[in-house]
Amino acid sequence: MMAFKSSCRQGGIMSSSNDSCQNFTREEMVGPEVLEESGEKMSKKAAKKRAGKLKKMLYRKKEGEEATSSSSSLPEDESFSSNYGDVTPKSAAGRSWREAVEGKELTNVIKLVEEIVGSEVSLRGRVHYHRLVAKISFVILRESGFTVQCVVEEARVGTSMFNFVKQLSHESVVELIGLVSLPKKPLTATSQQVEIHVTKMYCLSRSLLNLPLVVVDAARSEADIEKSVKDGKPAARVLQDTRLNNRPLDLRTPANQALFRIQCHVQIAFREFLLSKGFLEIHTPKLMAGTSEGGSSVFRLDYKGQPACLAQSPQLYKQMAICGDMRRVFEVGPVFRAEDSFTHRHLCEFVGLDVEMEIRMHYSEIMDLVGDLFPFIFTKIEERCPKELESVRRQYPFHSLKFLPQTLRLTFAEGIQMLKEAGEEVDPLGDLNTESEKKLGQLVLEKYNTEFYMLHRYPSAVRPFYTMPCEDDSNYSNSFDVFIRGEEIMSGAQRIHDPELLEKRARECGIDVKTISTYIDAFRYGAPPHGGFGVGLERVVMLLCALNNIRKTSLFPRDPKRLAP
Repeated sequence: MMAFKSSCRQGGIMSSSNDSCQNFTREEMVGPEVLEESGEKMSKKAAKKRAGKLKKMLYRKKEGEEATSSSSSLPEDESFSSNYGDVTPKSAAGRSWREAVEGKELTNVIKLVEEIVGSEVSLRGRVHYHRLVAKISFVILRESGFTVQCVVEEARVGTSMFNFVKQLSHESVVELIGLVSLPKKPLTATSQQVEIHVTKMYCLSRSLLNLPLVVVDAARSEADIEKSVKDGKPAARVLQDTRLNNRPLDLRTPANQALFRIQCHVQIAFREFLLSKGFLEIHTPKLMAGTSEGGSSVFRLDYKGQPACLAQSPQLYKQMAICGDMRRVFEVGPVFRAEDSFTHRHLCEFVGLDVEMEIRMHYSEIMDLVGDLFPFIFTKIEERCPKELESVRRQYPFHSLKFLPQTLRLTFAEGIQMLKEAGEEVDPLGDLNTESEKKLGQLVLEKYNTEFYMLHRYPSAVRPFYTMPCEDDSNYSNSFDVFIRGEEIMSGAQRIHDPELLEKRARECGIDVKTISTYIDAFRYGAPPHGGFGVGLERVVMLLCALNNIRKTSLFPRDPKRLAP
């Protein structure tokens, strides 16, 4: 054994410990021809030679160990290389992505709740923004307006993947896999109160680095902007024209995503209520030979050599459907108005919610329907869209609409009297202007505690030609308007079903009777008493959410100056 130790010392390889020698077999150390048991001694020359040989062997072995060690640590990067990358049709990352998501269903961000903590999920969304804290990247993922915090730790995913995530541009589309976890502190910057610990992330589409508007900026509330100014770090304010010129980007804000889901549910509730009352949904032509409302606010065009116009309303065809014994009909469709209105509540094209129905005794039957329909819609929106309403409130604060179980009705004359008592000068046989409407809305709220009411028995002079005059006074008509938060959203009335009276009123309103002859003829075949109403969808949503401009609730607005995008 002395020879064994001596050879190690003489080779200069045991300066730190005996472990280096113990890594070799006995044959490797002294050769099979040396038997320690024999007590045989080596000469100095032989020992020196043997030590040199041993030194070379040890060097080679250490080199091999270092190579093995470096290859196992080296990836860190290589071992994670299939967990990230830009997905293209023929890229390695594309193949890895397909393998990673195979058989996995995407989870909607809105469904990320505490009950599924500990689950592995697959998500797809946009990089809303990200921030770095030491070796951790916090990526806020946005999907359909809802956001979740995704945690990417360098120690967990490797340096290369960490760097890949760091340089992803805002608005890039990514798909990731990770574990749902509960953060130590409540989150305030995201809609969801869980976070995702990311294990894999793939970029499906990269966004430009320089965007015409930043969604984070476009999503700020006015209060946030004012606070940033006070703090000495003013945030960007995205102006309306910038938003509308880049509408696909602007639509990505949480508030806009929520607004158009609310709009969808208004239509659903509208249809749901009317179908339950025996109404039939119809679709009427939008190309017409003559006007449907009278006046000059009509888009005229050439129709194969014939003069034509875009429908200002489905009014005439709704009535013809009633004449065709359909009894109760409604339509959801586009309406075109060529008026040069640059106000906050007018558009050249909007979505009309229109209703027509037979009347048995009195036009109040239509008001009864409206009085039940809209509270039904308002209630359903509160029940079905709480998260959406909250998303809108975050950017555009508002209080829920106040309305009575039994919708308030006032005559036009009563409304005029309230305004006069408040010191307003108004024409008793004229229409209400925007200021008068707002003032009356304020007076009604103070007196009746409601922001939803009806004003009926309007002057005949301010209603369309097909509106039935009152039997007791032809200066007034069997018509009504409906108001939300002091602004008109709807006009309705009983229609004239007598062809002679209808023809007379058309002439009085300056309409060429020849252009609507087929409409008038429909009443010559016998028509029941009937009436209906029309309301603009965008205006309903605008006022329901107390917004300041109807362009916010039009997907791609069309006004006198805007025809794109």
